[in-house]
Amino acid sequence: MGRGRVEMKRIENKINRQVTFSKRRSGLLKKAHEISVLCDAEVALIVFSTKGKLSEYSTNSSMERILERYERYSYAERQLMSNDPEQTGSWTLEHAKLKARMEVLQRNQKHFMGEELDSLSMKELQNLEQQLDSALKHVRSRKNQLMYESISDLQKKDKALQEQNNILTKKIKEKEKEKAQQALLEQQQINHEVESSSNIVLPQSMQTLDIGVSSYSARGDDNNGDGEDEAREDQNRGNNNNNNSHLPSWMLSNHNA
Repeated sequence: MGRGRVEMKRIENKINRQVTFSKRRSGLLKKAHEISVLCDAEVALIVFSTKGKLSEYSTNSSMERILERYERYSYAERQLMSNDPEQTGSWTLEHAKLKARMEVLQRNQKHFMGEELDSLSMKELQNLEQQLDSALKHVRSRKNQLMYESISDLQKKDKALQEQNNILTKKIKEKEKEKAQQALLEQQQINHEVESSSNIVLPQSMQTLDIGVSSYSARGDDNNGDGEDEAREDQNRGNNNNNNSHLPSWMLSNHNA
């Protein structure tokens, strides 16, 4: 015989009520898990016993995220219901479309992150792999482009630095050359001054004086007595010449004769 229909009312027997709660709770949690796996649905189940004991189940242990989603949807529905009743139908349809689209996007995002892939078929997995390969190619292409641009900028900077280095090197060589020329000119000027100081010519009067003094000293050293006599004779001749210079010419001729 099959099990009879259970009358839906509160079980008065406390023990039977507790046994029934435990059995039905286990079955409810099992059904929630089955529907989440078979239908790829997000399920959140919360059960409190008469004693306040909590029993819960959530898809992928995301109870908080499901509750936040529920609050967001319920708030949006309340906002739609509070609007003009004539626009309620169109807003409800638009909300349903956006809701479905957002769910698809969220599911695709999870698939791209490698999550919740158990419900996908072989063909869907192949399509996902192709999409990931295409995305990876775009990422690598962009990365290579950025690296090429970075290398090009660095090469330009290196070239500019090399040019600046060459200019500075050229300036340094010119400065060193100027210093060497200046030092050479200074040395030549010093040598010229030294040569000029060593080749100083005495005046003519000083040379004559030196020669006269030297000759007189030489004669005095040879014969002091003869020198004195000759000096007296020269003085007498000078005196005679001076005296004769005052006489008339006819007297000079007779005197000389």
